[in-house]
Amino acid sequence: MALISIDRERGLLTAEFQGLDKLWTLKNRLEIPLAHVRGATHDPGIAREPKGIRVGGTHLPGVITAGRFRRDGERLFWEVKNPEKAVVIELADAESYDRLVIEVDDPRATVTLIEQSIARG
Repeated sequence: MALISIDRERGLLTAEFQGLDKLWTLKNRLEIPLAHVRGATHDPGIAREPKGIRVGGTHLPGVITAGRFRRDGERLFWEVKNPEKAVVIELADAESYDRLVIEVDDPRATVTLIEQSIARG
C-alpha cells in the first residue's frame, strides 16, 4: 500500500511505499510533478486487464502486481495487492510513466485529493 501526498509548494505528488512494498516495487517512493498529473480514478477493474511485460518488480497473479510494466507502448507502474483499493493516476508529459496503478487505504479520498490539487494548479 502507498501513502499519497501533495506538496503544493514544490508542486509534487508523492507516493511513498510501505513495508515490503518497497521490496516488491523496487522503489521507496515516486515523486511526480503535479503539472504532469492529468487525473485520478478509483478503478478496481483494472486488475483484470493485461499487465504487459514486466520490466522490473513482482507479479504473482491474484496476489500482487508491483513495479514497472510496458503494454502497447505505455509505461505503467503498479503497486496493487487488493484491487478494490486501486487508484489509477493518469500522467502527461511524464518522464518515466504514463499511468500509475497504486493501492491506497482510502481510494475515494485519494482521488478527491488529487483531483482538487490539479484543479487548483
